[in-house]
Amino acid sequence: MKVTFLGATHEVTGSCTLLEVAGKYYLVDCGMEQGRDTFVNQEIPVPAGQIDFVLLTHAHIDHSGKLPLLCKNGFKGSIFATTETCNLCDIMLKDSAHIQEFEAEWRNRKGKRAGDSEYEPMYTMEDAEEAIRRLHPCSYGEMIEVSEEVSVRFTDVGHLLGSACIEVWLTEDGVTRKMLFSGDIGNTNQPIIRDPQPVEGADYVVIESTYGNRYHDKSGPHVETLAKVIQRTLDRGGNVVIPSFAIGRTQEMLYFIREIKERGLVKGHDGFPVYVDSPLANEATGIFLQTDTSCFDDETREVIAKGINPIMFNGLNVAVSSEESKAINTDKTPKVIISASGMCEAGRIRHHLKHNLWRPECTVLFVGYQAVGTLGRSLNDGAKTVKLFGEDIAVKAEIDVLAGKSGHADKQGLLDWINALSPKPKLVFVNHGETDSCEDFTKCLETEYGYKAFAPYSGTVFDLKDEKFLECPEGIPVEKNTTGQQRSNATYERLRSNGQRLMDAIKKAEGMPNKELARYASQIESIISKMTS
Repeated sequence: MKVTFLGATHEVTGSCTLLEVAGKYYLVDCGMEQGRDTFVNQEIPVPAGQIDFVLLTHAHIDHSGKLPLLCKNGFKGSIFATTETCNLCDIMLKDSAHIQEFEAEWRNRKGKRAGDSEYEPMYTMEDAEEAIRRLHPCSYGEMIEVSEEVSVRFTDVGHLLGSACIEVWLTEDGVTRKMLFSGDIGNTNQPIIRDPQPVEGADYVVIESTYGNRYHDKSGPHVETLAKVIQRTLDRGGNVVIPSFAIGRTQEMLYFIREIKERGLVKGHDGFPVYVDSPLANEATGIFLQTDTSCFDDETREVIAKGINPIMFNGLNVAVSSEESKAINTDKTPKVIISASGMCEAGRIRHHLKHNLWRPECTVLFVGYQAVGTLGRSLNDGAKTVKLFGEDIAVKAEIDVLAGKSGHADKQGLLDWINALSPKPKLVFVNHGETDSCEDFTKCLETEYGYKAFAPYSGTVFDLKDEKFLECPEGIPVEKNTTGQQRSNATYERLRSNGQRLMDAIKKAEGMPNKELARYASQIESIISKMTS
């Protein structure tokens, strides 16, 4: 009975944890790394085909984005997640696959002219659709027996529509241990979704630490602050450009702007236009509108009870086609533009930054966490110029942050969540935070609150049954990392995984007729000859 920490160890993205119980393997999350890769992550140490199932905390790509790759490599099990997470993954994984295929097509057009070898996408739309078919919807609070050895329960953790912490009961040789995976713990008093709900304690807890050494700025209501940003920017004749995560943050911004318009908080710009330029965000908004209201907080349910659509209003425009997106920047009317991605690493937001960053009358307003190594973080840290589409762009626009507007709990929120657990855990594993954040939070738990806590690096293995560490490696810094290298590593992982599957097939072939064995041996020899010639 073991747990192996693979991803989001001393890093904020790429969540992935392996559980082994009674000789069977299970994953908790299977996320994609985003932004700068700080430490080398160990690959999943068993073939994808040997993984029985996946437990998914929520739909964000840094938790779900490698599920299609897992299926591509041979995974045939179920992916357990809340109903709302399944609905969001239906659009998010397809969108991610589209990005992978588009990038491969672009690289191959460019590479063909240079005589480069063909570039393979991390995964395709077919792989994403296979992952979606394997989603198994679950309800909050439902006790689910996913196997003879494992039972789970999902509880709303208030980070995103459908997000959950997951209680996991593991049994082997008559010994039962309970683990609790926090997922991403939500900030309190967010619009639309509920605050984190109470959950029972566990023997072992895995907790995120994105804001493990920081507190959110609580100054002033977000609606009034946002209204002031819009007011002064429109008064200057500029655009407010909001890089926003397509799912969660975009819908919150629409909720705030709807209230701003209802209360008339922006003067002299009646009916100011708002554009949501993200096909994914538009699809996600549709899912929010169709969600059972039991997932919403009391305030949102009250708005709905009055017959008011909480995230729709006059002046709201959606851009779907690329032509509609381009038209936004040819229109000189001062406006609000909400576009993905939230960290400015991809998507249409980069085009809007190209057209607005150099204009001093405009504002770029950040409303979410900006990971180290992302364009959003560079702008947030005061970059004077940035490169977009091969062109140097001067940063003349006002750069602002909607203080405290994060989907993650801050340090106090994390402490409130873990201190509410009863009984107290034997050991707390701290992950999903940059090194300073996770180490500071680990120290805080130990010295100030009396917990036994540890921040594992990738490859750490803990025996849950015998309650001891089996492997405890140090972190290996990444010397150099590019998007191309990440994709190359994913392709190599596919090759390695298939090699392991081949070894499994060879072991099962023992005892077969010699004629069949000779045929297989010849085929394998042919492959080896091609690889080594």
